[in-house]
Amino acid sequence: MGPVQYIQVTTDRYTKLGYEPYRYFHAEEAPPWSPMNKPLAACRLGVVATAGIYVKGQIAFFYKDDASYRVIPKETPPDILRFSHVTEHYLSSARQDPNTVIPLKPLLRLEREGRIGEVASDIFSCMGGIYSQRKVRDELAPALAEQFAQQEVDVVLLVPM
Repeated sequence: MGPVQYIQVTTDRYTKLGYEPYRYFHAEEAPPWSPMNKPLAACRLGVVATAGIYVKGQIAFFYKDDASYRVIPKETPPDILRFSHVTEHYLSSARQDPNTVIPLKPLLRLEREGRIGEVASDIFSCMGGIYSQRKVRDELAPALAEQFAQQEVDVVLLVPM
C-alpha cells in the first residue's frame, strides 16, 4: 500500500457526505513559541488523539461533525478500545494495534524508564474529521485545554489521524 493522498481522500469523503469542499485551516500567523520550562523527564504529558477512539461502553463518535471528546484512563486495556471515524479505511491498522493511533503502551514504557515524568491520568480522544473549524476553535479546543489544566499537564502530545 502506498502513501495516502490525504487531501484528495478528504475532499472525496466530504463530497460523498454532502458537504461543500473541505477548507483546510491556514493560520494567518504562526502560533507563539512556548519553550519548555523543565526537562521532559520532569513533565506531566497530556495526550489527545484524533482517531475517534472510545472505550467499550462509551458512546461512539458520530461520523458527521462530532466535536465531542472521550476520556480514556491511561491504564485502559487495549482490547476494550473501540474506533469510529469518518475515514474508516485509516482504522484497519488501529484495530490490529491500537498503539498506532493511541500510543499508550510506548508512553507508559517511557514513563517507567523515566524519560517522561508521567502520563496524565486521563488521555483524550476526538474525531479528526470535524468539518466545522468554529466548533474546534470555540468548543473542543477550550474544553481540552481546561481538561489539561485540571490535570496540571506541562506538555501535550497530539496524535493526529
